[in-house]
Amino acid sequence: MHPETFESPATGPAAPAPALTYADRKLFRNGVPHRIIAGAVHYFRIHPDQWQDRIDRLVALGVNTLDTYVAWNFHQPYKDAAPDFTGWQDLARFITLAGEAGLDVIVRPGPYICAEWDNGGFPAWAISNPEMVLRSSDPLFTTAVEAWFDHLLPVIEPLQARHGGPVIAVQIENEYGSYGDDKEYLRWNRRALLERGITEILFTADGGTDYFLDGGTLPDTWATATLGSRGPEADAVWTRRRPGEPFFNVEFWNGWFDHWGEDHHTRSAAEAAAEAGKILDVGGSICLYMAHGGTNFGLFSGANHDGAMQPTITSYDSDAPIAEDGRLTEKFHAMREVFFAAAGREPTPVPAHLARPAPVIPARTVALTRGTPLLDFTRSFEAVSSVKPLSFEKLGLDRGLVHYSAKAVLPAGEATIRIRGLHDRAYVWIDNNYAGVLTDANGAVGLKVTTGGGLAALEILVENQGRINYGPCFGQGKGILDGVLVNQRYVFHWKQRAIDLDRPLPELLAAGAPDDCGPTEPGYYHGELDIVEPADTYLALPGFGKGMVWVNGFLLGRLWEVGPQVALYVPGPLLKTGVNEIVVLELEHGGTHAELHEEPLLGSVGVTYVEDLG
Repeated sequence: MHPETFESPATGPAAPAPALTYADRKLFRNGVPHRIIAGAVHYFRIHPDQWQDRIDRLVALGVNTLDTYVAWNFHQPYKDAAPDFTGWQDLARFITLAGEAGLDVIVRPGPYICAEWDNGGFPAWAISNPEMVLRSSDPLFTTAVEAWFDHLLPVIEPLQARHGGPVIAVQIENEYGSYGDDKEYLRWNRRALLERGITEILFTADGGTDYFLDGGTLPDTWATATLGSRGPEADAVWTRRRPGEPFFNVEFWNGWFDHWGEDHHTRSAAEAAAEAGKILDVGGSICLYMAHGGTNFGLFSGANHDGAMQPTITSYDSDAPIAEDGRLTEKFHAMREVFFAAAGREPTPVPAHLARPAPVIPARTVALTRGTPLLDFTRSFEAVSSVKPLSFEKLGLDRGLVHYSAKAVLPAGEATIRIRGLHDRAYVWIDNNYAGVLTDANGAVGLKVTTGGGLAALEILVENQGRINYGPCFGQGKGILDGVLVNQRYVFHWKQRAIDLDRPLPELLAAGAPDDCGPTEPGYYHGELDIVEPADTYLALPGFGKGMVWVNGFLLGRLWEVGPQVALYVPGPLLKTGVNEIVVLELEHGGTHAELHEEPLLGSVGVTYVEDLG
């Protein structure tokens, strides 16, 4: 594809050629031979006051392009509100900052993004119709996506290179060959972009083998690769399968993410840089995924499913060249050397202000005091009645908690409480007495209890640990999707209370009231941090079990004693001179204080990244 003009439904045959074209396996930018050396950086994972700093660090890495996904649920979490493109959601500002720094920009609007992000970027409300066939040409699905694209693409269109902007490429869907084979859907996605004014080059992205190309590519659209090793082998596949197309590894996995309860993943700088060099040596283009990972703030971390839920941790550091807090790692310098060599440039010193570590708050402890108990908090919300339990989706809840309660007839002696269709984690009480926890892995097996028999108050608090972002379980609902049984008998007539933890913190804290229960019982905890000057810090909760943390009313993320992550990154812009408020909602067992650390605590290195090519 190396035309002088480019025809699209939106602009007609007189539209200018896209900035990027190709011919004979060579890539051109405005007719000049070109190689993309890019890094993925997601605006939704970085505090907006730090966007410029992270972009400056990306430039220092030696790349010429920034790559970002667009997360629909970050812009439109609620159906009754229009998509938001202001403040932290100001995608145009982020793209413009990259352009002003001299970078081209690749935009990946999905709508599916994977990205270890909650629900693969979809708001739950948009795909909760059980009749909808997800990621397909089903009109129920494409109509919903078109409504989103009608808001999103007018933000991207004026930032294209044809208008003097930095956007030089836009992706169709995302790794579709790992999910489906509906080529009509891929053609619809391509057409939806064109009809809304996207005239820069379009591309698909899939794994580096024939299997993934079979499902995810189109004959008239540039195909790119997602992989972390064996680049020359994939290049040979492209030579055979995609003649004339330049090889572009649009996701080079130079690190990896972590799940709760697993070891921390790393990949050596030397090995990752050597593999990147192999791709560049065969003339390929490359994008580091991630160049800077950032943070899954709030409840936006996603999950995988491999026989059971695998929720992703709050940090998205991903062992990237630019660490979660912006530090330049050994991998940064190794990749920089490879990139400068590939561009025929002599390495220059990293600017001094980027080479210096950012200031941090000195280590200290912060006393935490008990507030409202967990059950008092969850019982205070308005109840909805039903015969069988209602899912999060039927209650109109995306993320957070649902408190279920019913009167159950229990047999005298031993009984088993079973939950069919549990997603994800359930805390169970009988007559105000804590009975235990069930998960999606053992909910149907059940929890054995011993009672005196008769009518009992059964309460179940279900936590959504993150919606699945990859694989055939993508789109799965949350809550109790079937029912609750005592032995083999269903319990009917339920009340459920939806608890939206994304609501403003003062509203949440107004629910329930503090009492004099034990000092380490589950519930709210409060503390005050007095500082002279804001700076980054790393917040740990020794003695706490599992819960969520707010700083100055901002929902920072989840913490869980199973690790590997021990401390949450707190960006300096979230803090202020004087008194800062720390609030914890603890689901299992509390402690007495928080700790501020001067270094990240992502867990002991127990896993070396190894790629599964599928």
